[in-house]
Amino acid sequence: MKVNQHLQDAYNWFSGAPLHIVVILVVAFVIQTFGGRAVMRAMDRIATADFVPGPQRTVARQKERARTLGSILKSTLNGTVWVIASAMLLSEFGLNLGPIIASAGVIGVALGLGAQTIVRDILAGIFMLVEDQYGVGDEIEALEVNGLVESVGLRITTLRATDGTLWYVRNGEILKVGNKSQPKR
Repeated sequence: MKVNQHLQDAYNWFSGAPLHIVVILVVAFVIQTFGGRAVMRAMDRIATADFVPGPQRTVARQKERARTLGSILKSTLNGTVWVIASAMLLSEFGLNLGPIIASAGVIGVALGLGAQTIVRDILAGIFMLVEDQYGVGDEIEALEVNGLVESVGLRITTLRATDGTLWYVRNGEILKVGNKSQPKR
């Protein structure tokens, strides 16, 4: 009977917090995996869709934009899933999340005020991507820099100038941009 009691004690222990922790981690991994696949599948459909029929359609540019937006959405999904999973795990360890969430609100306001340029850069990058102002491979002029766009991110665009210099331009600082690669419409 002693072995039976030990098995019952082990089952009672495991069916509490350890089982909840395992379930939280498994669900987070499943959401991350299937959510990431769903995002990439949706972006692949967008990349191959014919939104602009006719000779103006640039398939490579549309695929690049879809790939960029897909990676942004996938990163956002992963961050959200793991922040929620971490909060749930901390609560399973008995940590009171009320004060932490209240502190996070105050810290968030302070960081928001202090990080206005980062927020401005990211918002400008989002609008730049949505409006398709320029993309990788385009020849543009921004902030008195003429060059070829090597990479486009939410916060920074990298330009290779005609003299070979690699410029890192913050998207929030670009007030006007000239794109020499877009065809006339």
